Amino acid sequence: MKPFILLFLGINVASAVTHSLKYFYTGSTGIKGLPQFVAVGIVDGMNIDYFDSVSEKNILKQSWMEGARDEKRITDVRKVIQQSFIAGVKIIMPRFNQTTGVHVLQQMYGCELDDDGITRGYFQYGYDGADFLSLDKSSRTWTAANQKAVISKLKWDATGVDANIYKNYLENTCIEWIKTYVNYGKDTLERKVPPSVSLLQKNPSSPVTCHATGFYPSGVMVFWQKDGQEQHEDVENGETLPNDDGTFQKSAHLTVTPEEWKNNKYQCVVQVTGIKKDFNTVLTESEIQTNWGKTNRGVNTIGSAPIIGVVVALLLAVVVVVGVVIWRKKKKSEKGFVPASTSDTDSENSGKGAQKI
Repeated sequence: MKPFILLFLGINVASAVTHSLKYFYTGSTGIKGLPQFVAVGIVDGMNIDYFDSVSEKNILKQSWMEGARDEKRITDVRKVIQQSFIAGVKIIMPRFNQTTGVHVLQQMYGCELDDDGITRGYFQYGYDGADFLSLDKSSRTWTAANQKAVISKLKWDATGVDANIYKNYLENTCIEWIKTYVNYGKDTLERKVPPSVSLLQKNPSSPVTCHATGFYPSGVMVFWQKDGQEQHEDVENGETLPNDDGTFQKSAHLTVTPEEWKNNKYQCVVQVTGIKKDFNTVLTESEIQTNWGKTNRGVNTIGSAPIIGVVVALLLAVVVVVGVVIWRKKKKSEKGFVPASTSDTDSENSGKGAQKI
């Protein structure tokens, strides 16, 4: 399996509106002080619910989710899933000659719906931070990431039933639920919030960081231009990260000498999905915010608590739930909509699969 790589060929990707529904399940052993099972649902980058084996109760994280589904049913289903995931870790450990220690089984799956009707779906397992098993929707078979996962592949491929169930879920049921959730939360999920853009630098020899924050939705492009042309050399792009208020942030780092940017026109360009306007910030000495004394015109300086503190807290939460298994996507077009059922049956299907890992 190769990682999903997107090449930007001069296309303004930020112009396309995409809604997504993703689930992350984590079963673990040997981690003191942390739940053995955690389940998290995410719509358009926003955490919609949370369940763990300590509270054994599904908790809504967004007020607009109230009434969208039967939460008692979701809680009951996830109680069943937690048992299968905890058991799943113990099923896999002997294959790696493991009897003790910290080990983690994860399931990551979901779907996306573009405003032009194109859909995508993905379903994958990871074990101890590495790929383990994934669904190939086109062939309705399972792909083993290593020799230890071949046993699981053979079990899942034996009848083909599971592949059909998950394929149908990803291409139909999951898309139905995206539309349901977006309808319930449209005031939040379809809002457009422009970014606040700052140019940051630790010291005169450090890279200049273009930091865009506070924007919504999460679809964004942040890039540097030199004399009107997009700059790829000496540029490092950061990940899109969540803020605690439901908005997002992203950075692009430019390594350039003061002499170089003073003799050429460098600017940072930010494009956000659904917002036609580009946000351009020209690199000048007066625009740079630092923590070494030249300028400090706002709270978003390098090392400041409003940015770094929130990011660290969120990343810690994500690490516990998601771990480091690579999330991959496969594209496929699909149209059609059937009214959603009364519960999100993804959870039920997931539990059945994990029991025979």
